[in-house]
Amino acid sequence: MADFFRRIGHPWIAFTHDTVMAAISFLISLYLRLGGEVFDYAQDFLLEGVAIFTAVAAGVFLSMRLYRGIWRYASLDDLVAITRAVTLVILLFTPLMFMLTRLEDLPRSLIVINWFVLMALLGGPRFLYRLIKDRRLDHLLERGAYPRVPVLLVGTGEGTEMFIRATDHEAGAAFRVVGVIDEKGTRIGRNIRGVPILGTPGKLREIVERLERRNERPQRLILTRQNMDGAKIGEILEIADGLGLSLSRLPKLTDFQRSDAEGLEVRPIAIDDLLGRPQAVLDRDAMREMISGRRVLITGAGGTIGSELVRQISDYVPAHLTLFDNSEFNLYQIDGQLAGRQDGMSRSTLLGDVRDQDRLASVFSREAPDLVFHAAALKHVPMVEQNPIEGTLTNAIGTRNVAEACRKAGVAAMVMVSTDKAVNPANVMGATKRLAESYCQSLDLAAAASGNGTRFVTVRFGNVLGSTGSVVPLFQEQLRRGGPLTVTHPDINRYFMTVREAVELVLQASVLGAHGEKHGGIFVLDMGEPIRIQDLAKQMIRLAGLHPGTDVHIEFTGLRPGEKLHEELFHSSEKLLETACKGILLATPRTADHAILARAFEELAGLCRSRKTDDVKELLNQLVPEFKGPETAPSPISRESAS
Repeated sequence: MADFFRRIGHPWIAFTHDTVMAAISFLISLYLRLGGEVFDYAQDFLLEGVAIFTAVAAGVFLSMRLYRGIWRYASLDDLVAITRAVTLVILLFTPLMFMLTRLEDLPRSLIVINWFVLMALLGGPRFLYRLIKDRRLDHLLERGAYPRVPVLLVGTGEGTEMFIRATDHEAGAAFRVVGVIDEKGTRIGRNIRGVPILGTPGKLREIVERLERRNERPQRLILTRQNMDGAKIGEILEIADGLGLSLSRLPKLTDFQRSDAEGLEVRPIAIDDLLGRPQAVLDRDAMREMISGRRVLITGAGGTIGSELVRQISDYVPAHLTLFDNSEFNLYQIDGQLAGRQDGMSRSTLLGDVRDQDRLASVFSREAPDLVFHAAALKHVPMVEQNPIEGTLTNAIGTRNVAEACRKAGVAAMVMVSTDKAVNPANVMGATKRLAESYCQSLDLAAAASGNGTRFVTVRFGNVLGSTGSVVPLFQEQLRRGGPLTVTHPDINRYFMTVREAVELVLQASVLGAHGEKHGGIFVLDMGEPIRIQDLAKQMIRLAGLHPGTDVHIEFTGLRPGEKLHEELFHSSEKLLETACKGILLATPRTADHAILARAFEELAGLCRSRKTDDVKELLNQLVPEFKGPETAPSPISRESAS
């Protein structure tokens, strides 16, 4: 039945309903006027009157496009349209019947009765449907003056109706909605609160030209759906830029509801919006069960990933939260945020370095964590390339130290945050993170063999959007200075995630790893498609209201030491398995025996302590055979001028 409705189209269902209601209204009106005598009194007249009244009503409903209103958003505008249509039906029906029958069999009061009955039968179902959906009355009869700035809304959901209602209701509102764009194309030709649905995003140019001919050219496009696909937003941004329109999005629906849409403001499109992807369905109850009432320790708690782990984990109310970091400033900042977020939570903020085994032993003895999230790392490729011993001590030896502290303290699970740079690494940073993965994998396999002990869960993902030292803050600073934006190579691309999305999936992977998924595997987060850094630069220029290659140039500077053109999420020897959570895959283990690996780590630590850089690099190559060293690529042109 639902497929049938979709095939014939919802507007025609509404038209059929209204036409049937017109016929029923005539019969009800006669009955109200004549009572039980209706069939005896008007037997010959009855069929003729119903047929003529229904035909007149159907013609009026079609000509006035009454069927185009969406019942879900029925409002005072729809009531006005119904009133006009019913009045016109009565005004046309009465003289027509006079010419045909001289009104000999028609009670004069029937005309007035029928007006009220038809109003009730047309308006009642609409507003009842809206009432059932909203479960409230206060929004049914709102109406107000139009604001000044003409805008087009993209999307036909709740946000669209609430925005239109808000601009109608708010005195002196800044916007006037001149049309709606339907992403799916299923509601074209209908309207929401009297505002027409004009077409799909692909027809945006034609729609704007049509509105311009009517002196209603929009000045802005406003996205009304929160989870719109990032690629689709990028396409709309491209078209909007060509039409000279700015692109914005609405606040979250919770913001509407909290403020009742007073003082409505739209916000600019952020780069996060362009990289959006469908939200994975997460088992938040399982996350809460894993964390609630447990003692949790986070290393690197002041970093980009670590601080977001602190924020999200605190929402699940652990028994105690330990923040561990070697940066006093970062630790101070995240502790201040946590105080404002969960002031009464039991917590510790401890300075220390994962390289220091004695400090770790002291912290684990004092804090007695049940769960450890290991986010401490040196992550900037060129910096680690210039300081390979420091990178090795933190990323590889530091992870070994944390893992051994977890094992000795009887921690239930340790979760290590890794990176796509560990796959076929071309730099020291990637090689050290691959070693860290291998060590945790070997310990987890050893725990499986013994049947008990700490679970070691490894989670791998790509670049975190907006993290310190990443490309987005760099572009923002370069834009602030007027450009140019520097990209190392025209073809370089990367996987991107927002920090919140990454940490949510880290927590979900932690649940999977700690509760029976295959030992020794690496949980790999679905990052979508890789994004060309050049395209990212162009999008950021457009978001600033400027034109790439004209207002702001893009310059290509050449690959930096250790930088790869393309990152990978999986090694060719890692077999991928589905997990219970969409958006997370499990890469099967590829690691050495733990005893052999432990001896190699001791040797590596000794070389680092002796500051033997060349020997450290040589051993890294032996322990990570796929470590290829810095990648080279043809020198790119120095400046990109095309948009």
